[in-house]
Amino acid sequence: MFTPNEITNYIESLIPAREEEITKIENYAKEHGVPIMELVGIEAMLQLLRLQQPKTILEIGTAIGYSAIRMARALPNSNVISIERDQHRYEKAIENINNLNLQNQIKVYFGDALQLAEQVEMDGPYDCLFIDAAKGQYRRFFELYSPMMTQNGAIYSDNILFRGHVANENIVLDNKRHRAIIDKIKAYNQWLMTHKDYETVILTVGDGIAISRKR
Repeated sequence: MFTPNEITNYIESLIPAREEEITKIENYAKEHGVPIMELVGIEAMLQLLRLQQPKTILEIGTAIGYSAIRMARALPNSNVISIERDQHRYEKAIENINNLNLQNQIKVYFGDALQLAEQVEMDGPYDCLFIDAAKGQYRRFFELYSPMMTQNGAIYSDNILFRGHVANENIVLDNKRHRAIIDKIKAYNQWLMTHKDYETVILTVGDGIAISRKR
């Protein structure tokens, strides 16, 4: 039997090399401990987005711009609106976006996503919502921004398996913060899967991606 890591490594070995500027961002993230989507996870999401062909994408959690850039590259006819609250990461994201000449396709707001809804709504409606920010706030992000979605829009929530910890009832963690995050993600997953207005499927790729669409 192959282990999950062996399977992931095999799939990653099949993925074509990204352009040099993208690889530089991946290496920077690894070197500086910046969380970006796992390679298999983002490749799966990009393929789903290619099938969906959204015109406008809203991303909660820009970090250094990796996902926004990958989405913009995969969907040259789409616009990406993103929100980042960390000053240093926001500045790095702008730098990366400008280096790839994507500033006309990607717009980044600096600030807390829970406080910018009125501004962000002006750029909508959105065909796609991608949630990849503070894990404990996923439900609030969903509730705040889902009304800005088009009827056939899709909502992607990343990291909903949290390194597999959500599936391990016997896990022992000394870090109380991690324990709290796991509990909140589990509660979010349960809430999402039983939402009366949305149908959701969870994919076990990357760190887990939930895909939700209106019923």
